[in-house]
Amino acid sequence: MTYRRIFGAALLGLAISVSPTFSPVAQAETLKVVRNGTDSVLSVPMNRAVVVESDVPFAELSIANPGIADISSLSDRTIYVLGKAPGATTLTLLDATGRLITNVEVRVAPDISEFKERLRQILPSEKVEVRTANDGIVLSGTISSMQKLQRALDLAERYAPERVSNLMTVGGVQQVLLKVRFAEMQRTVSKSLSSSISASGTNGSIFTGSLLNGANPDRLGALGFSFDIGSVEVGVLLEALEQKGVVRTLSEPNLTALSGQEAKFLAGGEYPVPVSQENGAVTIEFKPFGVELNFIPRVVDGDLINLELETAVSAIDTANAYEDGTFSIAAFRRREASTTVELRDGESFAIAGLLEDDFQDKTGQIPWLGDIPVLGSLFRSAEYQRDQSELVIIITAHLVTPTHGEALALPTDRIKPPSEKDLFLYGKVAKDKRPTSGAAGEVAKQDFGGSYGYVMD
Repeated sequence: MTYRRIFGAALLGLAISVSPTFSPVAQAETLKVVRNGTDSVLSVPMNRAVVVESDVPFAELSIANPGIADISSLSDRTIYVLGKAPGATTLTLLDATGRLITNVEVRVAPDISEFKERLRQILPSEKVEVRTANDGIVLSGTISSMQKLQRALDLAERYAPERVSNLMTVGGVQQVLLKVRFAEMQRTVSKSLSSSISASGTNGSIFTGSLLNGANPDRLGALGFSFDIGSVEVGVLLEALEQKGVVRTLSEPNLTALSGQEAKFLAGGEYPVPVSQENGAVTIEFKPFGVELNFIPRVVDGDLINLELETAVSAIDTANAYEDGTFSIAAFRRREASTTVELRDGESFAIAGLLEDDFQDKTGQIPWLGDIPVLGSLFRSAEYQRDQSELVIIITAHLVTPTHGEALALPTDRIKPPSEKDLFLYGKVAKDKRPTSGAAGEVAKQDFGGSYGYVMD
């Protein structure tokens, strides 16, 4: 089959026609071979052949670098050129008298026609431009997502391993705002009922003690009475204790990052911890605590976000401190989660949940006397404690774009320092100040009277 393409320019404008090739693997190209030493350019795909024809008979031809292209004469006017390796070389034609007919620059590049066809099949709607550079492939243009960009690069690596230059840019929104909500509820209930008895006679104390070791020493409720049995005085002390407590923890860090880039957030502090070294020296290592958030967002396709996330909430716990006589090191209470999820713009995931329910009880009694019905409760003590904890971590991802600075409101925008009159005469430590300009000012001017907001059934 003969393909006619015009590529190259001749200074004298002498054109020649293209002859059909006799080889089934060769493709005919139009080459302007010009007399009097005028140069021209011939592009040959690697591992492909082209056949060119001169309008002037030549007697001798040579190639500068046979490793790049191989040539053979089919007739005194027809030349067979085979591309062997990427690069550029020179084809020289001489007439019967030894005079130069022309120098032709032969450029051999990887064959990217098949690659272009496969790229159109895989990414039909993307505008990706493919070029060759020396022995590699150059990709340029605008692509809609990082995932499609990676597909194009992976395909190009098949045709030019480790020789792919990426000049493509990703269009659309590529910045992700991540909202993480920590919600934790802790409930504690403890009750105890203990008895202490004592007996004394004329010769001193006979017996005294508590029926339950470790009874709570806080006597929030106590009842004592005594009675005589002959010359022995018996005393009984009943102690009752009930404690209830609820702890609510809520944190909501927000952080924005570019697609593919890591973002870190820490609201808390660092606690110094001494660390012993091999030579006996002691150094200080700081451990972070508070609300921590590390994540890497990747906009996969359109509004689909791949999210690699590490988050934690920690606090100093002095109840479990390490003590070594001379110093005390506090422990940490830490709740953390590490995961990878995929969600769309505005969607939420509950990535972690924890429910703990600890229960313990113990009883103590005087043998035999504690088993007496009704009266046996005077010789018996009991206590129990129940701890419940529930933790939920919810994340929400949004695709965001920058805005003008006047559209953003800060927590300090509504507060300004009081005047001396407001401070000393009226005792005001701050004065409300509503914004008057920008988007925040427009919202401040609205009068929300009556019912407003969201209604959920």
